[in-house]
Amino acid sequence: MAGKTITMSILKQIIRLRSNGVALQTIAKAVNTSRNTVKKYLRLIEVKGVGYDELLQMEDAALDGFLQDPDPADQARLESLTRLFPYFEKELSRTGVTRWVLWGEYKGQHPDGYSYSQFCDHLRQWKRSHSATMHFEHEPADKLFIDFTGKKLAIVDPQTGEVSQVEIYVAILGYSQLTFILAIPSQQKENFIYATEEAFYFFGGVPKALVPDNLKSAVQTADKYEAEVNPDFLDFANHYGTTVLPARSYKPRDKALVERAVNIAYSRIFAPLRNQVFYSLASLNQAISDLLAVHNQRCFQQRPISRRQLFEQDEKHLLTPLAAERYEIKQFKEVTVMKTGHIQLFEDKHYYSVPYRFIGRKVKVIYSASQVSIFYNKERIAYHRRSFKQYGYSTIKEHLSTTHQFVTEWNPDKFISWAGAIAPVVKDYITRILESATYPEQAYKSCVGILSYEKKVGRDRLIKAVERATFYTAYNYTIIRKILQGGLDQLAPADESHPSSPLPQHDNIRGPESYQ
Repeated sequence: MAGKTITMSILKQIIRLRSNGVALQTIAKAVNTSRNTVKKYLRLIEVKGVGYDELLQMEDAALDGFLQDPDPADQARLESLTRLFPYFEKELSRTGVTRWVLWGEYKGQHPDGYSYSQFCDHLRQWKRSHSATMHFEHEPADKLFIDFTGKKLAIVDPQTGEVSQVEIYVAILGYSQLTFILAIPSQQKENFIYATEEAFYFFGGVPKALVPDNLKSAVQTADKYEAEVNPDFLDFANHYGTTVLPARSYKPRDKALVERAVNIAYSRIFAPLRNQVFYSLASLNQAISDLLAVHNQRCFQQRPISRRQLFEQDEKHLLTPLAAERYEIKQFKEVTVMKTGHIQLFEDKHYYSVPYRFIGRKVKVIYSASQVSIFYNKERIAYHRRSFKQYGYSTIKEHLSTTHQFVTEWNPDKFISWAGAIAPVVKDYITRILESATYPEQAYKSCVGILSYEKKVGRDRLIKAVERATFYTAYNYTIIRKILQGGLDQLAPADESHPSSPLPQHDNIRGPESYQ
């Protein structure tokens, strides 16, 4: 019923006084209401056609229902207005739109509609009926509610005096209401995930579900029924074995606990720090931590227990254990394996090996601050610790072909050991070759060429060829090749020391006197 309503006990007083012939003005003064209200109810009783005695015998609920039963025409008019209320509620949030403006539009479309006061009364009752709240009983270790404060704190650069605003992250467990607060540079994904991880370590475990607000770092696409969670935040949740249940957009009652925690933060964190100046994020967070400890140790207003005590008593042991390693945000790329059997991570200009059989294939690279994983057809084919050395190579020997594996093993010790297994003279010869090179790598191919003759011509011939080359004091691959190709290794050793035959006599040959 539009207009001012009264309780049924007052209405029964009005009926009794009227049945005794008391005037309307006197009745109004007796029940402390207006004459028009008294007159309105008496007229309604008259329209219903029911006697005073019968009405007085009714229970309050029955009497109220009887008088609230409208006539069909008025019911249709009310239903027509009620259908417009959702639109009115939405429009009232827009700049400059008032109930008076909406009522004017309503009367323009419905000339026989309600007056302004009745319009406002019906709208008020409709909003009241649609603002009912539901009480939730939170289970221990069930949900962690997450939000940011609307207001910010600041830090000052000690060198330049520049003031930087910082975000204040707030997380609260649903059951014990143990609260975690942290100052971070921004609400960006990296900082948001870092703060949530710090909350896990503050609580010493992980709850079953996270209930963040609809910020972009947590929710990629907000939706009333099925929000799309940010992939990196979802990956973070999977890393710690929890789930993400975003709060509905524009529904602050879904996260009433954290909204209340934000208000408490203003009075118990912001207010005590308002006159202090902080020159680093670390010093600000230390001050917040000290005040937060006091807040969590303070007893509830109507319960003789603190948030910390309730947490330690009923909730801490039910939290899921922390992951063995901290989470790292992952990046994703698709690249083609190079002919060298490596892929390049362009950010670092560093190369990582993959098994040689994937050369020319497109692979997916998933990397974080400390590791690089390479996948082909959803199967991981390579794993490396991340290196930031520009133009460097991270190579796993097993990834290379047999030929390439052999080359990667080249070093002075390998060749000296290989030569020593043939003969000491060969070992000395190879050592002299390596020592004579400006860089040992320059002699590697010569060493391979010489030592490979063991398989081509046999060990004995190689040893003799090395002995002859040593006699000539020639230390290189070419001399060994010529000795073996010319069969000089098969000559008797005495041939080297045999005196030369005298030159034959000839008129064209000068004697020693020509050179004096």
